[in-house]
Amino acid sequence: MKIAIVGTGYVGLSNAAVLAQHHEVVALDIDPAKVDLINQRRSPIVDPELSEHLATNHLHLRATTDPADAYDDARVVVIATPTDYDTETNFFDTSTVETVAADVLAHTPDATLVIKSTIPVGFTERLRSEHPGATILFSPEFLREGRALHDNLHPSRIIVGDTGPAGRLVADLLLEGAVDKDVPVLLTGSTEAEAIKLFANTYLAMRVAYFNELDTYAATRGLDTAQIIQGVSLDPRIGDHYNNPSFGYGGYCLPKDTRQLLANYGDVPQTLITAIVEANHTRKDFIAADILDRDPRTVGIYRLIMKAGSDNFRASSIQGVMSRLQAYGVQILIYEPTLPDDTFQGARVVRDLTDFTTRSDVIIANRLDQHLQDLAGDKVYSRDIYQRD
Repeated sequence: MKIAIVGTGYVGLSNAAVLAQHHEVVALDIDPAKVDLINQRRSPIVDPELSEHLATNHLHLRATTDPADAYDDARVVVIATPTDYDTETNFFDTSTVETVAADVLAHTPDATLVIKSTIPVGFTERLRSEHPGATILFSPEFLREGRALHDNLHPSRIIVGDTGPAGRLVADLLLEGAVDKDVPVLLTGSTEAEAIKLFANTYLAMRVAYFNELDTYAATRGLDTAQIIQGVSLDPRIGDHYNNPSFGYGGYCLPKDTRQLLANYGDVPQTLITAIVEANHTRKDFIAADILDRDPRTVGIYRLIMKAGSDNFRASSIQGVMSRLQAYGVQILIYEPTLPDDTFQGARVVRDLTDFTTRSDVIIANRLDQHLQDLAGDKVYSRDIYQRD
């Protein structure tokens, strides 16, 4: 079976790598550099397992910038284009998904369109109404940054927003490519699948916010955060996971998905969803104030990335702290080897770690690693207890 994948970010490329184990897969992207890397079996994103998978496995995979090449005779087309949150409309910008869907159906009207991009609740039904007779469904992704391939090979669940033959086909394809075969599979209505995605990520954001506010309380009262978290997490209903304090939730999904869910509520009564969104702002305010109490002249930002093992720093929580410090006139230095430019958001980028640590009065790190272990304890500021995400 020929499958086209539109978009080669975390979602698109990891799905392409999984499906290409058993089927002909053509990945479509507008960036020729990314296309060239994929055709050389090199990953354009940081994901060690994905890089190894591309380089060492026999995959029926190629990439192109030509839509006709991708869509010709494709039975399934997976849409994995960006849907960034638009702060003016308070909804995801779904224009890329809509454009791709229209292009595919004009070229290959019998193809099954599978939306993997995160979308507002009700989007698929609207798109179906605009393209009567087309087979369009949504299948949410639950991927971690830097572990995208792993989470597709070992999925926690497979959810497809279609209860008919098309939904079963897509579920079977995803299960076929997975290493684990005892994966829960759930076929739902399209709108229910969209809601599952947003509610799942908002719950994760709530958990991050909860343990961050626990840490805020402990830090303010001079208590041992680790002891409190350990005691709370011994309750099996809570569990000892996803409980490491941070500067706030961030990254590709949680900030935009929580705001999208809040927008979807509209006139539906709620207080919790608003609180989750506001809690993230409050946490960054606390972190910035706690750093300012140390009266630093120069604050060093150690890595902009959201998670270890990732190259993504979009909407990372440390940037929110950085902007607050800049508003108070604090000089900022950034140590981020992945940045090509010498400045970032008005701050100087330093690539020599020794120079960076020498010039910084305080070094802040959302996540600690071995490079900071030898520094004096008071110089490094982090709320990271377990050195994991």
